[in-house]
Amino acid sequence: MAQIFISLGSNVNKEHYLRQALIALKAYFPDFIHSSVYESEAVGFAGSNFYNSVVAAKTDMPLAKLCKLLKKIELDNGRTREDKKFSPRTLDLDLLFYDDIICETPAQLPRDEITKNAFVLQPLAEIAPDFYHPVAKLTLAELWNNYYNPQQKLWKVEFSNP
Repeated sequence: MAQIFISLGSNVNKEHYLRQALIALKAYFPDFIHSSVYESEAVGFAGSNFYNSVVAAKTDMPLAKLCKLLKKIELDNGRTREDKKFSPRTLDLDLLFYDDIICETPAQLPRDEITKNAFVLQPLAEIAPDFYHPVAKLTLAELWNNYYNPQQKLWKVEFSNP
């Protein structure tokens, strides 16, 4: 079974779509662990604040199939393939880690945003502080403790899992 981590983000009807993503993910990964939900300002464009969180799970699903599943859940929740990288979105699901695999296809692993964005790194470090980043050669707790970007502010929000 592979250890996987998936980031969730939304800034369009964000509570609804985050909840829908969790319901969909629970069907495939019933024992997942969900981080706290954080609100943050949009990064890279002017837009509404995002809700972000991370899910940890174990799976025997092959990597390519998992990537297709995450895209399907996004599409089922109003995401379109025409969405620009830095734009509002109903739902964004990014695979962050699949065990310690390092690759560029079918997904960039580990995901580059892990070390660059507080809204990915903080919830990830919250649920898996001892997980080792195979490229950075540090644990997630160490990466979070070393992280500094005063432009990226985020705060926990009340959110009850479905």
